[in-house]
Amino acid sequence: MDDYLIDDDRLSLSRKSVLPGEGFFVPDSVDEAREEAEAREAIVGASTVVIADPDADGLACVALCREAFGAAALVPTGPHEIADSLEYVAEFADPDARVVVCDLCPDDERDIEPLAAVAEAHEVRWFDHHQWHEDLSLLVEEAGVDLVVGPSDEVCTADVALEALEYDFPDRFAELAAVTRDHDLWLREDPRSDDLADYSYWSEPEEYVETVREHGADLPAEVEEYLAERRVEKEALIEQAVERGQIEEVNGWTVGVTYGRCSQNEVAEAFREQGADASVVVKPSGSASIRGTDRFERCHEVAAQVNGGGHPKAAGCKPDIYDDMLDYAHHWTTRGAITKQVILDAFRALEPEDEDDEGIETET
Repeated sequence: MDDYLIDDDRLSLSRKSVLPGEGFFVPDSVDEAREEAEAREAIVGASTVVIADPDADGLACVALCREAFGAAALVPTGPHEIADSLEYVAEFADPDARVVVCDLCPDDERDIEPLAAVAEAHEVRWFDHHQWHEDLSLLVEEAGVDLVVGPSDEVCTADVALEALEYDFPDRFAELAAVTRDHDLWLREDPRSDDLADYSYWSEPEEYVETVREHGADLPAEVEEYLAERRVEKEALIEQAVERGQIEEVNGWTVGVTYGRCSQNEVAEAFREQGADASVVVKPSGSASIRGTDRFERCHEVAAQVNGGGHPKAAGCKPDIYDDMLDYAHHWTTRGAITKQVILDAFRALEPEDEDDEGIETET
């Protein structure tokens, strides 16, 4: 494929809004080879290996581990890449290396198949705050892993790691965890939390980890300037997604639904201001973000029906409906019509909550 066709820098904003980024068009085989090479380079010789989601919460945990242990290799890992990263550790880690897994929750047993072999050879600790299936947490603990899962509606994983790691952290790390929680739980009471979220998304993971390890939640001036420049386009993409959206009445809830490459949390906030109980943001890559409010705290139940998971007020998924590139072409030209319908059907399939249980978190 001609690089020109997928060059983000030359696309107009309207086209960039409805098409996936350049990385989408790189075959998985190429990505996997690169990821394996990078994992090998990071893991070999490391005394501590951290497998973490490369968002603000996961990377804050890496900063905590490096502060506590003096050094730690990072293996950036998405929710569907847990098994791959565990296999890299099993193959490349030194025998005396400790392993820490942060801000990741397995969806099924296949995600943790390599864990027993890793735990047999290494000390393994796992910190998280997502909604865990009881059977999966039991399997992890039976493998000999020190699993600590905090309540997903009260803490982020950085909070969990801060408390679980036996180390006298400087005050800036407690503040980093608190501000990370402010964004991860979508409290939005501290303006610095948006800075952390954007910086973790736009910067390289290693850059983010070292910056917050040194500065905590108070990012340096040069980073703030960088964020201000990037936010011009970010705000424009948010505006396009909101304008493209519709409000649907589904199963007794009001749901804002849209499509586009954008920051899902800000789009969800715009829908909330329009009276939406929940929001669905379908991405050009085929995935989707589901966001709730105090009136809808069952996002993880919706996502679980369509190949995903998460928290009561924030979840993600990618419906298994893409068989070839024609399906993706249809997805782009219809602005995610089938994906929207599949997720709205998942809202419709939710069982009503008993009035006596109103406000009580539903377990999956």
